Amino acid sequence: MMRLANIYRLGVKELWSLWRDPFMLVLITWTFTFMIYIVGSAMPEALLKVPISIADEDDSPLSTRIVSAFYPPQFMAPVPVRLSEIDAGLDSGNYTFSLDIPPYFQRDVLAGRSPSIQLNVDATRMSQAFTGAGYVQQIVLDEVNSFVQRYRTNTVLPVDLEIRARFNPNLTHAWFGAVMELMNMVIMLSVVLAGAALIREREHGTIEHLLAMPVTPGEIMLGKIWSMGLVVLVASTLSLQFIVKGALGVPIEGSVLLFMLLTALLLFSTTSMGIFMATIVRSMPQFGLLMMLVVMPMLMLSGGVTPRESMPALARNFMEIAPSSHFVAAAQAILYRGAGFAVVWPQILALVIIGVVFFWASLAYFRKSISQMV
Repeated sequence: MMRLANIYRLGVKELWSLWRDPFMLVLITWTFTFMIYIVGSAMPEALLKVPISIADEDDSPLSTRIVSAFYPPQFMAPVPVRLSEIDAGLDSGNYTFSLDIPPYFQRDVLAGRSPSIQLNVDATRMSQAFTGAGYVQQIVLDEVNSFVQRYRTNTVLPVDLEIRARFNPNLTHAWFGAVMELMNMVIMLSVVLAGAALIREREHGTIEHLLAMPVTPGEIMLGKIWSMGLVVLVASTLSLQFIVKGALGVPIEGSVLLFMLLTALLLFSTTSMGIFMATIVRSMPQFGLLMMLVVMPMLMLSGGVTPRESMPALARNFMEIAPSSHFVAAAQAILYRGAGFAVVWPQILALVIIGVVFFWASLAYFRKSISQMV
């Protein structure tokens, strides 16, 4: 009971220390509110108001139909330009696409000569260039085919493909982006808060005061783990309810309590990792550089950015020892597909095992570093 009381009081001390750190409070508030909202709402679902210019050198009924086929909201109203102005418009960034319809285009189409239309793309605008080039090609082909056939028709294919998108019927980007950003913030903030708590003790000289008290390194470490983990757990739960589900309107299919349990198990691992990293470095700048080498690859290879099945076998197998990959897989199953404990128990078991290993490794190194300070 005395050990539990020490752990509780040490954790309360960390909470008061965090409360007196305005920078950390602003960081927590920003990441779990504005950051998640921006990621979930800033990226459009498809093309939206893409600037395009068209050099119509043919000035025929067919070229006029092609020009009028580009309209909002996918494209802005096409800007008529001369052929000599295309390069300057792309160089200045005024247009993402520039279409050049050559002279005698309609005549060559009707004569069956297969003329070419030049499409210039500003590939520095990656998302618009990749998706929009296919849009432009399809629009031009549809207008040419309907002009040649004298009427618009839908091609009847021998096989009718019925597409049913489960769990996200409208393929809404915000449903994916907001939840994944929440998971990334949970991982990153838990490492930052736990590591910063230990570094703050060292920089303020209070770690020596703790060593003079009747507390063990394990109690010091557990006090930081439960307090910083509690902060991230409460912040992520509130963000899930009021930002993801409330402001962004993302439906949560599964149990929030099960997600909280999963998050708590992850926090046991990541806070231990943060303390381990803080014992290696000697200052916050060094801790920030180490985070870039450790946490950023964890986030990129966890399966939230790209499916783990598409990664190289070496990276996929290596990430089995990282808690982030199991957390992302289970959280996606719970929040997107409404999975229960019977489905995600392998990931929960993996998080428990990884958490215990990380905790004991961090505790061993923490004891070693403490003993060298005495």
